[in-house]
Amino acid sequence: MSPTILYIIIGYVLLMVIAYFIQEKFIFKPEKLAADFEFKYDAPFKEVSFNPEPGVTISGIHFNVKKPHGLIIYFHGNTRSIKGWGKYARDFFRFGYDVLLVDYRGFGKSIGKRSEVAMLRDMQFVYDQLCLQFPEDHILVYGRSMGSGFASKLAADNHPRYLILDAPYYSFRKVVERFLPFLPIRLVLRFHLRTDKWIKEVKCHTYIIHGTKDWLIPIRHSERLQAINPRRITLIRIHGGGHNNLPTYPEYHNFIRDILKV
Repeated sequence: MSPTILYIIIGYVLLMVIAYFIQEKFIFKPEKLAADFEFKYDAPFKEVSFNPEPGVTISGIHFNVKKPHGLIIYFHGNTRSIKGWGKYARDFFRFGYDVLLVDYRGFGKSIGKRSEVAMLRDMQFVYDQLCLQFPEDHILVYGRSMGSGFASKLAADNHPRYLILDAPYYSFRKVVERFLPFLPIRLVLRFHLRTDKWIKEVKCHTYIIHGTKDWLIPIRHSERLQAINPRRITLIRIHGGGHNNLPTYPEYHNFIRDILKV
């Protein structure tokens, strides 16, 4: 083996090791909030927290309405915190639903070391606590972008009324492979979030909303998910919509209204 080839192999292996250990910095873009930060919204809400295990706190905000038709658990994308995502609760509570948004470990006021298993366990703990307050068939699970994986896993393991996915991925690996095709992502990636696997086990009806011009997670991801069970999965296309602007389209709000009134 020539020295050049050896150096290439060593460099490639080193790149794999680096990618394995620093990937969280590229996957998660959290906004951290001080423990005494005060949330402010122009709608009734209360701050809540969950403690799934010692040393772990999952922070949330719960928007309340009188005589709610149900409760929507909202899992947000990979950026910011519920401080910014909270504004999207209006899309749901105006139709008479309570809305709970939670932050993942390391986001906002939530604390704890991240891993896929731990984060999925956190969300199940939150769900179990909510089931003590709401009948399970009153709970709807909503996952936005990265949150679609967590939402799908919850819906697969439980019995919510509906699952709603906003710009979901077929699997997280498929997203990463588009940007790093030269790495063996299957071996390097520590967060796989297999929406394609979990959605097969979802018993309730699933609604998928996706923009046709989404460059980050192309709509073909949702088309492949729908093909898994077309009778139980409805795909709603927002023509011209991108990855981060679906709420700017009237069609998005009309579809949300129609889904919540079903």
